[in-house]
Amino acid sequence: MSGAAVRVDTTSPVPPYEQIRAQLAALISSGRLAEGERLPTVRQLAADLGLAAGTVARAYRELEAASLIRTRRGAGTRVAPPPPGAHRREAAELADGTRDFVAWAVALGFGEDHILEAVRQALREREA
Repeated sequence: MSGAAVRVDTTSPVPPYEQIRAQLAALISSGRLAEGERLPTVRQLAADLGLAAGTVARAYRELEAASLIRTRRGAGTRVAPPPPGAHRREAAELADGTRDFVAWAVALGFGEDHILEAVRQALREREA
């Protein structure tokens, strides 16, 4: 896990395994943990966090059940490829965001040509 830190708050009412599961799921969903990236072993993460191995094992089992990670003998535990349909959800989110942006730009009084040019300019700046 390159630089992605998982922390457990032992004073929280949320069980430690759920804190680990939620944090790793968020890191995977956000792309901070990329497909194929290796996670620490159950024992290593448990030692790092000062928890029982069973606590980390439960978090890993739930992440595996959600198809977010895969554990293979000899290959360790790695971030799984995105499930089929993940890009469809992202495309829908892009369409929603685009509609919101267009509605906002039109409300400011900009026409289609100005809106398209603003998007092209933002893409050019991103590539630079």
